[in-house]
Amino acid sequence: MPIDNRNNGLLKLVRLPRRATKPLVAALAGVSALALITVSPTVPVQAQFAGSAAETLGRAPLSFADIVERVKPAVVSINVFNGEPQSASDDDDDDKRRLPDGIPNLPEDHPLYEFFKNLPREFRMPPGQGPRMVPRPRQATGSGFVISEDGYVVTNNHVIDGATKVTVSFEEQEKYEAEVVGTDPRTDLALLKIKADGKKFPYVKFATTSPRVGDWVLAVGNPFGLGGTVTAGIVSALARDIGSGPYDFMQIDAAVNRGNSGGPTFNLNGEVVGVNTAIYSPSGGNVGIAFAVPADVASQVVKELKEHGTVRRGWLGVRIQSIDEDVAASLGLKEPKGALVNDVTPDGPAAKAGIKSQDAILAVNGEPINDSRELARKIAEYNPDTEVDVKILRNNQEMTIKVKLGTFPGSQEEIARLERGAPAPSQMGSLGLTLGSAPADKDGKVEGVRITAVDSKSDAAAKGLKSGDIILEVNSRTVTSPADVEAAVKEAKKLGRKAVLLTVRSGDQKRVVAVQMKG
Repeated sequence: MPIDNRNNGLLKLVRLPRRATKPLVAALAGVSALALITVSPTVPVQAQFAGSAAETLGRAPLSFADIVERVKPAVVSINVFNGEPQSASDDDDDDKRRLPDGIPNLPEDHPLYEFFKNLPREFRMPPGQGPRMVPRPRQATGSGFVISEDGYVVTNNHVIDGATKVTVSFEEQEKYEAEVVGTDPRTDLALLKIKADGKKFPYVKFATTSPRVGDWVLAVGNPFGLGGTVTAGIVSALARDIGSGPYDFMQIDAAVNRGNSGGPTFNLNGEVVGVNTAIYSPSGGNVGIAFAVPADVASQVVKELKEHGTVRRGWLGVRIQSIDEDVAASLGLKEPKGALVNDVTPDGPAAKAGIKSQDAILAVNGEPINDSRELARKIAEYNPDTEVDVKILRNNQEMTIKVKLGTFPGSQEEIARLERGAPAPSQMGSLGLTLGSAPADKDGKVEGVRITAVDSKSDAAAKGLKSGDIILEVNSRTVTSPADVEAAVKEAKKLGRKAVLLTVRSGDQKRVVAVQMKG
């Protein structure tokens, strides 16, 4: 999936998508093998085994086979199943759902996908009149690696995002079901646990020292569903900013493709130095530029996920930008360093402490801040509720403000809600819905309750309810807040009802839907 805009219309940065599983059909003809031989004209080949030559060549091996034999058993293929809808025949049961947008359910690689996706609303079929839909499991694949003998597995968050079932497969064809222990969208990492009590698995460890540019690396994974694939290259660069949050990435030139997501990058000691996450490519395929989450970041995130199921980060509650030369000149700073506050989240930690827009943050707990990304990383290193000293420049005066950090929001939707100062969404577990306030119309009137999220396993999802729909009535009672919906549901339970009747507005269309309640 794209994570950055196109560059000059030619190249784009893409998050390595999980590979949809399809039959592999290939015709291979006229393929010749090429051997990569490193030979200096002044050094005999056999001299590479001598100590002095090994130092000169930086331990460049004649073969990576010994390393691969050690680490490959710990690399797994991640198989993900979800309940994305597929079309069904007209004689299916009445509880099968229909495609709400009234457009064909085409795969993204279908020639007409973009045509129907961009079709104006007035040319679409009304909700409920499209083809009937049933939730049928759909499979996709990625990569991962085992980090402990009891079966903890590291992969990318985007590989398992939205999964209803996850299995891991070893090269020896052993397959096990796995549960999601925790995810961290900010670094795109996830931790799984294989369901196999008492079973011991081969595993690998994270490197404790950072690689250098030019070091050999091996990428092992499941590109295009071809499990157990090994590619070799070098570390091309360190500390790359790829426009995906405040964390830096390691760049490698080992061939990485779709399906390599979540797979490991090894050094010559067989240690994991990175988790393959994104590629830079004009077509989505390998062009020799891949990015991996560095081992030091990944190991800390995995530790947090294993202990807490999530990553606890400090949160300042400001929108910031780096200070360039022009901003530095306008503020009277001698050099362009620090982070400029663009906006302050209402009722956030910074707002409560007195930090204002146009304040320049220069240091945290005495440590200088060079730019906005460094400030974001520095604050994230602290635990929530930690009190820190924030040095700022305001009106040509430097001052230090004590701020008690909050907890970093778990999603972009939560961040947006906090920035708007909107109330927290209400969880309606019995309906499988998350509800929030509906937007006001042009006259400032609020009508109904907005659905902000739908549990994919719920009856509401099966009936076609989706984020953005507006609930107008529950059992003939008009609702204007999540509390109204909750009250109506409680009343229905008291009457012994197993379902509630919802009047829902999707776009310009209204419909009545009976949704079963849980519990």
